[in-house]
Amino acid sequence: MEARAMSESRTIQTKLVLPPDTNHMESIFGGKVLAYIDEVAGISAMKHARRHVVVTASIDSVDFLSSAKVGDVLELEANVTSTGRTSMEVYVRVKSINLETAEERLTTESFLTLVAIGDNGKPTAVPPVYPETDGEKLFFESAPARREYRKNRVKTPR
Repeated sequence: MEARAMSESRTIQTKLVLPPDTNHMESIFGGKVLAYIDEVAGISAMKHARRHVVVTASIDSVDFLSSAKVGDVLELEANVTSTGRTSMEVYVRVKSINLETAEERLTTESFLTLVAIGDNGKPTAVPPVYPETDGEKLFFESAPARREYRKNRVKTPR
């Protein structure tokens, strides 16, 4: 299977923060942001795998760094940073933009693992991914450490 560039999976979505998406302080609900993250990660994984069906296997971390308020715009960017045999690690970056001041803030960062599903309903192979830019190389080269962390976390008794 021929490797694909990280840039082929890049997906950008823009969302407007509306009153029903927020709490009584007019800050967006974290669960709403998580839903957006899951959606954009899924699309990124579908583009890489060239499959219509992918499932979220895990969300490694979600770091809420700042909040977004009613009227802000959220810009979500996702791309596949690493692959296994059937799985894809996807990095999602969310920034909020205040339309009145043009201030941009990093709102959330997250890593997710998604698995491609074949026509038979079982996990199916995905192509390897390769980086092209220096920033992509940092994500690609640090992926084995994140994979090892995930493996160790799953083995921990609960």
